[in-house]
Amino acid sequence: MAIHLINTRPEHAPLLDALQKVVFPTLSPDELMGERHYHEHLKVFPEGQFVIVDGDRVVGMTTTMRHHLTLEDHTFLEISGNMLLSTHESDGDWLYGLDVGVHPDYRGRGLAKQLYRARQELCRQLGLKGQVTVGMPNGYLNYAHEMDLDTYFEALKAGQLTDPTVSAQQKTGFEIIRLIHNYLEDPQCGNGGVLMVLPVEKIV
Repeated sequence: MAIHLINTRPEHAPLLDALQKVVFPTLSPDELMGERHYHEHLKVFPEGQFVIVDGDRVVGMTTTMRHHLTLEDHTFLEISGNMLLSTHESDGDWLYGLDVGVHPDYRGRGLAKQLYRARQELCRQLGLKGQVTVGMPNGYLNYAHEMDLDTYFEALKAGQLTDPTVSAQQKTGFEIIRLIHNYLEDPQCGNGGVLMVLPVEKIV
């Protein structure tokens, strides 16, 4: 079967519910998107929701909304309106990417890049300034015994170490802005997130 990227449809909701648990195994259950959230996303901002399918299987996904760029501290639940996208701003000039996920069996095939590319194309279609996201520094747990999250972030920003998620996003074109403490509850990333932007003029 061919692998395709398409806009999310209602029938994908239960499959996405299951995929979240596989893609984010250490994330707090309170911060995992479920079936009801995906149905709501399609009511609020259908053009901003994408999945990658392999036949009847959903193997990749991303959830986005429009928002004005905020550089202040915020949490994942705050910015997402408790994952219901009640914070979506129809006149927002940035596309806020709330997540990107690819099933472990399908990683290493460039599927995440396809999702970022689809988001970038949507930015151009809507006349937005680009993408903003808060990447999870998932490599931090390997260093937690020797440094705090701030030190890890500074080393990452200086290019002194490589993070499996944030560094991959940098290769895609994202630019690091700042560290946000207590963005979500996940020991893998020290509960923190890295605020990044991808200007619309960049080619993914």
